[in-house]
Amino acid sequence: MRAVPVLLALILLTACGQRMTEQPNRRAFETDERLPDRRVNQPPPDGSVARDELAAEQALATRPRMTAALLARGRERFEINCAPCHARTGEGDGMIVQRGFPHPPSYFEQRLVDAPDRHFLDVMTNGYGAMYSYAARVAPADRWAILAYIRALQLSRRVAAADLPNDLRAKLEGSP
Repeated sequence: MRAVPVLLALILLTACGQRMTEQPNRRAFETDERLPDRRVNQPPPDGSVARDELAAEQALATRPRMTAALLARGRERFEINCAPCHARTGEGDGMIVQRGFPHPPSYFEQRLVDAPDRHFLDVMTNGYGAMYSYAARVAPADRWAILAYIRALQLSRRVAAADLPNDLRAKLEGSP
């Protein structure tokens, strides 16, 4: 009795006219008469979400804890991705600008000092003005790290030497 379902399954499987490896396929911009609009590239269904999009949104929704490791990572990513235009100092006069590219704003302009963190994350994610999106180049966690470094750069210009700890003030003043 057990052999009957197995035999029936084998007959049904062999009854298929084509093997899986021999099925016809179409390239991205070809047409296919079987489709209503004849386009092989079909738009995604309404409400569909790219696989990594939800994870990226969640990573951007939660501010990480400020740590020395986060700042170090932010500095590294800033120097790779941002410094060519914004310069290592954040003034906006990087090497690309010196070669004729439009001058980005200085991070020390009051409007950027006062800007919410979300502004910087949105600019990195979506681009702004002449700056294109870095969403595909900079991971969401690294965008937070870059933002932390930008904030540290901004803060470095506003702290009075008298407010620094003694060891840092001695370094600044050149004392041993």
